Amino acid sequence: MSLEKKNAIVYGAGGSIGAAVAKAFAADGAHVFLVGRTLESLQAVADEIEAAGGSASVDVLDALDESAVEEHAKTVVVEGGSLDVSINLITRGDVQGIPLVDMKTADFTSPIITGVTTNFITMRAAARHMVEQGSGVILALDSGSAHGSPMMGGTGSADGAIDTLVRNLAAEIGPAGVRVAGIWTAGLPETLSPEKLAAFSGAPKMDDAAFQGLLQHLDGMRMTKKSPTLAQVAQTAAFLASPEAGAITGTFVNVTSGIFPS
Repeated sequence: MSLEKKNAIVYGAGGSIGAAVAKAFAADGAHVFLVGRTLESLQAVADEIEAAGGSASVDVLDALDESAVEEHAKTVVVEGGSLDVSINLITRGDVQGIPLVDMKTADFTSPIITGVTTNFITMRAAARHMVEQGSGVILALDSGSAHGSPMMGGTGSADGAIDTLVRNLAAEIGPAGVRVAGIWTAGLPETLSPEKLAAFSGAPKMDDAAFQGLLQHLDGMRMTKKSPTLAQVAQTAAFLASPEAGAITGTFVNVTSGIFPS
């Protein structure tokens, strides 16, 4: 297994994408540190990993808390001997589906502030240990909408800032043997529901017919006319984290199948 004897931190491991990525890391042999703010959701993922023969720890903390993140990274190194993979998948509070001219300032800036802050804190904590040990992989995920996507609120600006952070950090710590890379993905059908979409946009909840129509529309926007799956995103993350990814760093893998221009 390509991640055997590696230690991986997954921030936001209780969410849909976080859980899928954590399971993929564990299936490839890593011991996964599941990090988030809700014990119940984290424990459920840990139970699934262990039932499948994998290894996981549950750690409740806020990925916006600098001191907590730094202390946790130190604990991982002390307990596991190394910190090999770190990926931040926490929710940023994006508000979408509202024209920018009608959007509240706080709704626009929330994903930018939260996304950049938490990614910087977790990347920095991991990078300090990885540079010292001379190896490691730091991953990020966003929608790739920095290239221009209407009705996405602050999402594009947040994505653009995170994209730049990935590239700049990769350039700085690459000579120490540490890779930094990102994944672009958006509109995963398995992560969507009428309730979630209503929470994002503030619009009334869709009925089932409208929701199915939206999913078909998403499929139609892809180059392949087919939406990516959670498993495909998770396996992409596992590949990027593995030695098989070679020297891939400072760049992004587009798993949206072309929903946004690259």
